[in-house]
Amino acid sequence: MFQKAVRKRAKARIGICGPAGSGKTMSALKLAFGIVGPTGKIAVLDTENESASLYAHLGDYHVAVIKPPFTVEKYISGIREAEKLGYDLIIIDSLSHAWAGTGGILEFVDSRTESAKGNKFAGWREATPKHNSLVDAMLQSQMHVIATMRSKTEYVLVDDERGKKVPKKVGMAPIQREGMDFEFTLVFDVDQERHIATTSKDRTEIFDGFHGKLTEEHGSSIRAWLESGESAQNHAGTTQEQQPSGPKSITQDQVMELEAKISEVGADRDKFLAYMGVNRLEDIPAERMTAALKALEAKTKKSDGTPGTVTDITAILAARRIPFKLDETNKEVYATPSYQDTASKEFLKTKGFKWSSSYKAWVIKMAA
Repeated sequence: MFQKAVRKRAKARIGICGPAGSGKTMSALKLAFGIVGPTGKIAVLDTENESASLYAHLGDYHVAVIKPPFTVEKYISGIREAEKLGYDLIIIDSLSHAWAGTGGILEFVDSRTESAKGNKFAGWREATPKHNSLVDAMLQSQMHVIATMRSKTEYVLVDDERGKKVPKKVGMAPIQREGMDFEFTLVFDVDQERHIATTSKDRTEIFDGFHGKLTEEHGSSIRAWLESGESAQNHAGTTQEQQPSGPKSITQDQVMELEAKISEVGADRDKFLAYMGVNRLEDIPAERMTAALKALEAKTKKSDGTPGTVTDITAILAARRIPFKLDETNKEVYATPSYQDTASKEFLKTKGFKWSSSYKAWVIKMAA
């Protein structure tokens, strides 16, 4: 039976992505201390050669080391054990090993493919349910969950203080199953150079436009947001007569404005609706109209449909975690999204990229 949608109290589900050395573990711990408060218990599953213990000066937490092979079963066992021992929050550092590490999912698929005489589908038929079981263990846990994920790295050209192009190492897509970020409430991307975090996903709206180092205070803000939801008991006991009227939705003119903006920037409509947490544009609360426009404007392309500068294009690709390489001599950018990443390929088309079978990449020629 349908009921009025109410945001209930929930546990944190946070992803922190970044290249090696970007400060993912320290950022995770600082958020964790803020989320659980001074009396909370924190557990860490450490796959990074016991590096989590290097930050013991930050506060009290317990560590369980996972050594190779990094099987899904070891991760799930660690989560279950932490639940039994009454921890309030678990940090999985790093989740990437379960995917691409020794004994991880990709290696499991390769071994099954070899035994099945090259039939890769046979490997994935077994691997997908295994990985899904790990995702379910995280999502259904009664603990708060923070998972760090290593990012692939690429070099992009940026302008220095003198306006000259200089290479900068940036994190790209996380080393993890495609679309994994959709499982989290919050996803932060941390850069390697200054340990600055930005949000690539934020259902809380706390970190809209955030650009800075993560602190314990940010964790406290997340805890306040989580606890501001309605308790399941109160929601279950609320009668239809007692339920307050819902928030006012956007007007029809605002719906048309969003329709035009979606078309203008080439946004994925379904992903935009999912980001806003609604099924239709008409259901967007009036107070979230500004946030909706900001989300779409972040994807704005030039009105004449032509590509911008190399820096503009590479910044957009980096923001969307689409792997790419630069050919500065020929003024070309080569984007290489995965075969299954249909959304990214459609996005590249809107930006003027063309598929090149010679380069096995999506290519765009920049203005001289």
